[in-house]
Amino acid sequence: MADELGKVSTGAPLADRMRPRNLDEFVGQQHILAPGKPLRSMVDGKSLHSLVLWGPPGTGKTTLARLLANSWDAEFLALSAVMAGVKDVRAAVEQAKKLRDYSGRRTLLFLDEVHRFNKSQQDAFLPYVEDGTLTFVGATTENPSFELNNALLSRARVYVLKSLEAADLVQVMQQALDDAERGLGADAPVLSQEQLMTLAEAADGDARRALGLLEIAADLSEPGDDGVRQLSDALVMDLVAGGVRRFDKQGDAFYDQISALHKAVRGSDPDASLYWLCRMLDGGCDPRYLARRVVRMASEDIGNADPRALRLALDAAEVFDRLGSPEGELAIAQAVVFLACAAKSNAVYTAYKEARDHAAKSGSVDVPMHLRNAPTKLMKSMDYGKGYRYAHDEPEGIAWGDHYFPEEIGYRTYYHPVPRGLEAKIAEKLDRLRDAINQQSRKNKGR
Repeated sequence: MADELGKVSTGAPLADRMRPRNLDEFVGQQHILAPGKPLRSMVDGKSLHSLVLWGPPGTGKTTLARLLANSWDAEFLALSAVMAGVKDVRAAVEQAKKLRDYSGRRTLLFLDEVHRFNKSQQDAFLPYVEDGTLTFVGATTENPSFELNNALLSRARVYVLKSLEAADLVQVMQQALDDAERGLGADAPVLSQEQLMTLAEAADGDARRALGLLEIAADLSEPGDDGVRQLSDALVMDLVAGGVRRFDKQGDAFYDQISALHKAVRGSDPDASLYWLCRMLDGGCDPRYLARRVVRMASEDIGNADPRALRLALDAAEVFDRLGSPEGELAIAQAVVFLACAAKSNAVYTAYKEARDHAAKSGSVDVPMHLRNAPTKLMKSMDYGKGYRYAHDEPEGIAWGDHYFPEEIGYRTYYHPVPRGLEAKIAEKLDRLRDAINQQSRKNKGR
């Protein structure tokens, strides 16, 4: 297997040619691969078990699976969940059975993008993982707890791979520059550390992307008077200008970033809120989606502490619809900053959920007679609306002591205003109203 790992076509992309041949050449992921760490200990101990490698693109999932198979002297079978179906999995199982029966050799089945397999497809190879016919290694960019069967997850340990640091990517590119056999060799340009760092930052934690940028840089470099191939700083900047940040509207990065934006607003940090907003815009997120989420934040986290927030959020969405991008994005930013700085309250949000749950559980309780509408004589004769106190005719416009819940339920309190912003004044008024209701209830009980 070691020989196979070292044999790469000279016409292959630089990223393929520079795949690490052993763990010592593997850059990054020291939290699981350093001596004494979980995965390294498993490799060194030659123990073989199924696992899932979860991490962003370009962090070495496929390479690591190959290295594990090599370390275990296991046959490496690779399938892509995008292209393969149950038929392909069964063919791999049959091949694994033959290897086991004829040579006693184990098989590692590598399933790239395993999150693309539906539950029934995962079930197809689960029995063969259980009986040891094959060892399963899955690679995914998505949270496996959402995408994989519980039965499969219980039999496969999950290892989290992290985005590579810029310094790691510089090391990866330097290896390619220095490697005369698999790397750029004689065609290697001379790049400064600053230029390498620029490429690394543009690669955004993705080693494959970093090597791709380096390969393009080598193609664009030109020999100077001394015959040494070089690139100008301007050319390097042009090369990375079209770089795309890691962002997938269906992936974890998307939900992690919108979560960070929401939590920064909730935490009253306008600067961090702006940063995450701009991160998502930079990654290609639809500003209309962000505008909708800002409206939700205004209702959920500011609420009645500052009702202006909801109106401003709606205005921002409307402004963007009128102006488009990029001019309209400023209105969204304005709303985000206002929300972050505004007084916070989730009292309405919490009250709504409690009332919704209570309404669902209470069933079809009748509306009290005094609250029923009585548009006909028949209804009036049946006491519909009898005893209803018209609030506008009462002192202060309030029917003091009256209540509006069904008798079977009694008086309930869902809404608890916070002592911040406008809700502090709302709380004062509600305290008076609720005291009056309690006094009236005590009088009714005493009769």
